[in-house]
Amino acid sequence: MVAKKRRKIDCSRVELEGVRYVIMRESAFEWLCRKAGAAPSDTGNPNPPSESAMDLDRGSLAERLARRRRACGLSQAELARRAGVRPETLNRIERGHTTPDFATVRKLVVAMNAAEQERLFLTTPDRSDKEPVDASEP
Repeated sequence: MVAKKRRKIDCSRVELEGVRYVIMRESAFEWLCRKAGAAPSDTGNPNPPSESAMDLDRGSLAERLARRRRACGLSQAELARRAGVRPETLNRIERGHTTPDFATVRKLVVAMNAAEQERLFLTTPDRSDKEPVDASEP
């Protein structure tokens, strides 16, 4: 009996809110569907990603991440601290030298969202020192 050579599928595993997911190239997903005799459901995306977009575009990701970090008013060191990643890792991501995994991107986004909320809160006028407004008065 001749053993079949098994094909490896490049994928990443992530867990979000207790549910485990597998992220893989669309072409690998379609190959698995063909092997299983199943048709992939149509997501309705009118502009499917190009083959080059299937790989995370390091340059584009790096540029968007750095731009958003600066807009939040954070240094690389501060964002890294808030996200719980090493500053060296964030530096390599922003220079396009490495592509972060999904969990790292999520940590960075959550940290930037929190920083934006803090900034919004700090720039919103505090109404606690003003007299309460009585809606019944004209």
